[in-house]
Amino acid sequence: MQKTEVKIRFTPPADWNTALLLGNPIFADLCQRFRVDQLTDYPDIGWLNQCLVQSGVSFVDNDTLSADGRYYEEYIFATQCIPTRKDNWHDFFGALIWCLYPKTKALLNQLHMAEIAQHGLKQRSKLRNKLTLFDECGLVLCLEPAALEHAELLRQHQWQQSFVTKRSDWWQGIRPMIFGHAMYEMATAPFIGLTAKALFIAVPAGFSQWPLTAAYSFVDVKLHEQIANEAVLLDNQQLTPLPLLGVPRWYNDNEAAGFYHNTDYFRPRRQR
Repeated sequence: MQKTEVKIRFTPPADWNTALLLGNPIFADLCQRFRVDQLTDYPDIGWLNQCLVQSGVSFVDNDTLSADGRYYEEYIFATQCIPTRKDNWHDFFGALIWCLYPKTKALLNQLHMAEIAQHGLKQRSKLRNKLTLFDECGLVLCLEPAALEHAELLRQHQWQQSFVTKRSDWWQGIRPMIFGHAMYEMATAPFIGLTAKALFIAVPAGFSQWPLTAAYSFVDVKLHEQIANEAVLLDNQQLTPLPLLGVPRWYNDNEAAGFYHNTDYFRPRRQR
């Protein structure tokens, strides 16, 4: 078996790079949905606020949070303003996730506040840990009826079956959509070891060909519904590891079947 050392430390690019976003297919949805090609530097707060569509929130400079003194989640809940650091990849992607999934992001904030009210700021509950994990590293895998089997294949780490043998299902019956803004940030300098946490949802047949805006609106409503009513984030069958660079079309090297032989990255499932 091929072995490759997993990179642990991550450093995003020091400067803004429009070409980096336009040239990496992981960012294709962002580039299509927002006017990324027009940017020559980090966007300012005004640009980000123009990306919002009736979400009921706005982006503000992070200095307002520093001056206010409240905890990040408390400040958002009280003011409906999202503190955003200047010239910062992490917060840039975080802002765009608010634009794509406004209902779900607002719900996560509400759930954080409910947990804080019950347990306090210092004691992090299991749900708060799951909320943070999804918020930072979440990947939504939208499965049409004909591709539902991939949920179990990926949960069982049957990487060859899903990514190679049944590769044609991807983007036909399977539509991956990134939720975690840290995943986008780390994709600016992708490395072997980059792993998302997959949340599986069922979608209608033909969903993979839906227009981008309709697809994200549907998933935002679906996620809000499931997280609010079905405690989906506490389901052990959800938020399972998914090697992000294994997603077809998202990384050139995975066109070769041998790419998936790296068992340090595409790890077998542990036998209990």
